[in-house]
Amino acid sequence: MNWKVFLNETRKSFANLNKHVPETFHGFNYMGKEAKKNGKLDEKTKELVALGIAISTRCESCIGFHVESLVRLGLEKDELTEVLSMCSYMGGGPSITFSAKALEAFEEFTNT
Repeated sequence: MNWKVFLNETRKSFANLNKHVPETFHGFNYMGKEAKKNGKLDEKTKELVALGIAISTRCESCIGFHVESLVRLGLEKDELTEVLSMCSYMGGGPSITFSAKALEAFEEFTNT
């Protein structure tokens, strides 16, 4: 999968849906901004939690968006693989599959 193309297509789909339900997107975006604010936990930690949930729910779009954010926040590959190991342990086979997708996205976004 080309993660950059996939996320661009997803953004276009979201923009189309946003035309029809703008208040829903406004509420979702507001909730996201509030949830990601630094507090006792920093944004990077919160994005790692979100990635774990994305893997467990098998949401490829979510995996891509959260990995993209984590790259922006300076996540290192060894940090990611530790989290993916825990996700795989907690979720079994399906989480191993989607953890592999998260690693693939990270490698594409970081060109590694």
